[in-house]
Amino acid sequence: MNHSGYIINLGLIDYQKAWDLQHLLWLKRVAGELPDLLLFLEHPHVITLGRRGNRSHLLASQEVLETMSVPIFHVERGGDVTYHGPGQMVVYPIFDLKEYGYRLIRYIGQLEEVILRVLGDFRIQGRRDPVNRGVWVDGEKIASVGVTIKRWVSFHGFSLNYETDLKYFELINPCGLEGKKMTSMAKILEERISRGFLLERICFHFSQIFKMHLEEKNIEEVIIGFSSPSPQPSPARGEDRPINFPSPGGRG
Repeated sequence: MNHSGYIINLGLIDYQKAWDLQHLLWLKRVAGELPDLLLFLEHPHVITLGRRGNRSHLLASQEVLETMSVPIFHVERGGDVTYHGPGQMVVYPIFDLKEYGYRLIRYIGQLEEVILRVLGDFRIQGRRDPVNRGVWVDGEKIASVGVTIKRWVSFHGFSLNYETDLKYFELINPCGLEGKKMTSMAKILEERISRGFLLERICFHFSQIFKMHLEEKNIEEVIIGFSSPSPQPSPARGEDRPINFPSPGGRG
């Protein structure tokens, strides 16, 4: 069975605004007013604590975080503490999982599979850790997964470090793991990463793994009256362009 869905590229967007938007879109998906949605975005510097989040994993004081303008949010996703910031691709699937027959563990595994295949397109070999979910490269974590499922509809999702300033992870024990390091695609490859091509590859693998037909939409087409942020976090990372699904043979 093929499913239909919308791709919405929100660019750089404040965490609170994106969180509120997820709740609104979740309600509309539960009500059947929208198809499945795939949100792509980046956040200004922010730390979030999931349902299992423990403030003991914050290594910086509240005063330091305030000085650095790094707010903290305690949210309903799974997992512990993480950092989001520019250069990190955040993907929020708002899917009705009844239509896929997925339960939580299978769904998380499919998200990890998307990430693994995307990394493979960039010649990076990632791996899973059955104890600590997400995707790892040579013992360092490159992608984190934290989701919520209510009334069978998912929100929150995963974050993939492509050109992230990794110093910000020193403010926390990422995912509550002491002594673990984070990495990024740019660090591994020692080259710039095209955000537009990365977005294309993520969409391609979602379409393959979830058997979806994806169509680009502006958020204003989905939520009338919503004020959209700029779609491009940083021109230096390459212009976003209309999404197509090229074969994995070239990086474009």
